[in-house]
Amino acid sequence: MVQIIIGVLLLIAFFGLIVYAFRGGNLMLGMLIMAIIWASLSILGFMVIKDPSFVSTNKDLVNTSLPDHLKAVFQSGPESWGPTLVNFIFGAWFGRVMLKTGIASKIIKLTVELGGDKPVITSIMLSIVTTFVFSSMFGAGAVVAIGVIVFPILLSLGIPKKTALVSFMLAVGAGLYINPVIFSQYKMFYLDSSGKETVSYDGQYLQWGFIALAVQLLVAIIFTIVFSRKKRQTHSWASPIPKNGTGATEEHNVPGIALITPFVPVVLAIAFGLPVIFGFLVAGFFALAVCGYMRTWKGTAEVFNKTFYDGVIDTAPLMGFMLIIPMFNAASSLAVPYFQALLGGIIPNSTLVVAIAFAIIAPLGLFRGPLTLAGAGSATLGILKSLNFSPHFLFALMYAPTVTMNISSDITQSWIIWGINYTKVETKNYLKSSAPTGWIITAILSAVTFFIYG
Repeated sequence: MVQIIIGVLLLIAFFGLIVYAFRGGNLMLGMLIMAIIWASLSILGFMVIKDPSFVSTNKDLVNTSLPDHLKAVFQSGPESWGPTLVNFIFGAWFGRVMLKTGIASKIIKLTVELGGDKPVITSIMLSIVTTFVFSSMFGAGAVVAIGVIVFPILLSLGIPKKTALVSFMLAVGAGLYINPVIFSQYKMFYLDSSGKETVSYDGQYLQWGFIALAVQLLVAIIFTIVFSRKKRQTHSWASPIPKNGTGATEEHNVPGIALITPFVPVVLAIAFGLPVIFGFLVAGFFALAVCGYMRTWKGTAEVFNKTFYDGVIDTAPLMGFMLIIPMFNAASSLAVPYFQALLGGIIPNSTLVVAIAFAIIAPLGLFRGPLTLAGAGSATLGILKSLNFSPHFLFALMYAPTVTMNISSDITQSWIIWGINYTKVETKNYLKSSAPTGWIITAILSAVTFFIYG
């Protein structure tokens, strides 16, 4: 009975976070409070619950000491985010180099000239390119590096900033459906009791993955067409670009060879399998060299220090938030037994009913909730596993809200917070568009999952 009560309290706290976020509350503080509440309730339960069945099922968690639980949530959690932070910072530095050298403005000018008076067509083409870039690349740094190029283009074309933000994030997420890196990350949730893989990156998965990519990209394109409004174009090279990480105001003489710079990290990563940070360094110094910023050692050092400093400053408000998210993820893993106790007896074992249910409750993939594997979804998966559904059905079923509702639409995703700050879109206004759009995509993919695997 105690585990049921704790499960209810965990859900109340979860819905409280949703209300708090929709009212425009500070997400960094909100996620920290949620991590504290979920960890505290979960650990308290492990200490006081004496039900033999609960203790036997969760003996590893029950037998873990209080200091070790706290270390897992508040120490190991943030430490595990280190690689993402590093990629994020180097991506921000690369973006600053693109702005400092004037390459970003040059690309904007050429793109607008080629697009002429068809901004929506240009926006659609950018969505397609972004999708296929992120079919191989992954990480906050990569999103930042591409975003600092794409957003100025879209905004200069007159695409409304909320439309530009939502369509870009959907395009990023669409590519992730066939991205082997993120696939490998989440397939680890589906190991059997002996540690063997039950899903693999093969034709059986890719059939669904390419359909998911196409559905999300198509919705992103339709979203752009529907919500783009005719407005006077403001060309970013003809007027000052706002500060605070969005650009510089100087004009630059950019040679044609410099225009390949944004594609260098992508080509190095995809064609040669080289590390993303190495690609950022090569592309960044290439841009500085061809644009005349490396004529002297002193000048090179100064511009390197300055762009790195500016890049870190641009990302500073987000670093704390990015370090809070792993705390909540770790706290979510402690909450798994209570969600199993609360929901385990009410979930049907029909693939059709479960697919319909996922289509209806898809928004629970937001805010690291029970439908995303990047949050509390491991609890839901644990329950579904016990009902003997096929691994591929479960993978696709959980992957759709994880990628679409969480990674592509959720304000707890680090690069979405970056995009919100960059474009100056209000959090609640972003959610009003991203959540319903993600819901539609996830509902469609729930149907696709049933027809392929159900």
